[in-house]
Amino acid sequence: MKNNNDVVLIPLKGMEDFANMIKNYMIEIAPNLECRIISVEIPRFATGDAKAVLQNSVRGKDVFVLVDVGFYDCEFRLFDKQSYMSPDDHFQDLVRAISAIGGKAARVNVVSPLLYAARQDRRFARESLDCAVALQHLESIGVANVMAFDVHDDRVMNATPFMGFDKLMPTYQMIKALRKNFPDIIYDENHLAVVSPDFGGISRNYIYANELNIDMGVFYKRRSTSKFKDGKYDVEVHKYIGPELDGLDVLIADDIIASGDTILDTAKKVKEYGAKRVFLAVTFGFFTNGLDGFSEAYKNGIIDAVLITNATYRRPELLACEWYKEVDIIKYTAYYIYCVTTGESIAAIIDSHQRIQSLFEGN
Repeated sequence: MKNNNDVVLIPLKGMEDFANMIKNYMIEIAPNLECRIISVEIPRFATGDAKAVLQNSVRGKDVFVLVDVGFYDCEFRLFDKQSYMSPDDHFQDLVRAISAIGGKAARVNVVSPLLYAARQDRRFARESLDCAVALQHLESIGVANVMAFDVHDDRVMNATPFMGFDKLMPTYQMIKALRKNFPDIIYDENHLAVVSPDFGGISRNYIYANELNIDMGVFYKRRSTSKFKDGKYDVEVHKYIGPELDGLDVLIADDIIASGDTILDTAKKVKEYGAKRVFLAVTFGFFTNGLDGFSEAYKNGIIDAVLITNATYRRPELLACEWYKEVDIIKYTAYYIYCVTTGESIAAIIDSHQRIQSLFEGN
């Protein structure tokens, strides 16, 4: 029988500090709720394969396994060479940790702020459906719930209709951080607009526009179906549709910065349309092509800040950039864990409307 007064956190590589902060928040949120952290060792053989070994019992506990599949600055020895862990390696470690639990926990929940294979969520021609297959695998080994932030397309949950799947959005946390760092922003349609970098991001940007009661524009982007370079298809058409931006501050929201080419191109174009200041709000910042392009854009007045959550690993060089503004989602995650383990509805934390309105009413 599930024990509602005993929560166990099992952090995988890169999530140790995340787990410690959640534990501290849990003491603040629910001082009567016992929250423990149990480590899991994952020794790796010289041939590259590994195993997971739990350091304590989790029998009858409500377990939350924390994984960051985006933690790329993590090495292991493979034969006589050093190799970096990929998202595939992190996902396999997640499976190993669940296997080590061995069905003894009352319930196993996965907290994966960055959802594994989230961008491979649909099939075009003869392609794999990696995200759906991964979720089905988690369901098959006994996972009860999966939580992720800003999922690329949450319809992927249809692959596992009998497993809990919760998508959290950092909208409130983003707006709170924007207000803190730029208190002079005026939140009305005469001073601020939201712009989606493409049609795929309309729903995300609409949330900001709707909550702030301001206008929204979008860039129409058509990619080539045949020209594939550096892990992406070339953009053939990129045009703006929406309200006038002359003299307005502009907020551009996206889920991921990979190379960053698209969002930087969007920022440059809105500046050409007369935007006063440009703020980028991104849930996951990877910067696979480095930080120089963003630093140059900041220096040239193209962007004024990039707000990025701590939902996944951020390289030390990023944290030192003047344009980088951190958005904390760990307390939000702690509230989610509290609701799941106590059986309370998570509707109030998923729908951030009231908190956003309270943020402005308290001004």
